[in-house]
Amino acid sequence: MKLLEDRIRRDGKIRENGTILKVDSFLNHQMDVALFNQMGKEFFRLFGGEGVTKLLTVEASGIAVACIAGQYFDVPVIFAKKSKTKNIDGGVYTAPVESFTHGGVYNVMVAKEFLQPGDRVLLIDDFLANGAALEGLISIVAQAGGEVVGAGVCIEKAFQPGGERLREKGFRIEALARISSMSETGIEFC
Repeated sequence: MKLLEDRIRRDGKIRENGTILKVDSFLNHQMDVALFNQMGKEFFRLFGGEGVTKLLTVEASGIAVACIAGQYFDVPVIFAKKSKTKNIDGGVYTAPVESFTHGGVYNVMVAKEFLQPGDRVLLIDDFLANGAALEGLISIVAQAGGEVVGAGVCIEKAFQPGGERLREKGFRIEALARISSMSETGIEFC
């Protein structure tokens, strides 16, 4: 998606010797809702014919994009929580997720009442690097007896193994911007 690639070129900042892409000025801290609207439309164009019944993301950065996309799909948006709170009644589906950005492992969870056998679930996330977050969500959907119809990610670091590994397992992954390399001197897109 050229609009997103242009925004990354203009406002993205490379950190940690080319391993971290900071896009917090428009994607995952301060949010450009008009850009999110275009991304939501694109996810619907890509997956609108898949019979999606739910969108699923991980808190926190995927929530806003998933909510905008949810308007186009006209289906509920669920986010996997990173910690159990008092307002989660009953059982939960859980999966461990290793965070590349935060450098730790946490369990994500979804209340069993929100995912059902037969649900056709589209995963939405802001980044795909090593694929741990999407693998955790895939596990949760499987535990519920649902089917993952694919994953829509805003930005994929294609030079990291997550996207390739998930595609090799047969999952449809659509990234709106795929980065082949990045360094302090610039970003190359696939």
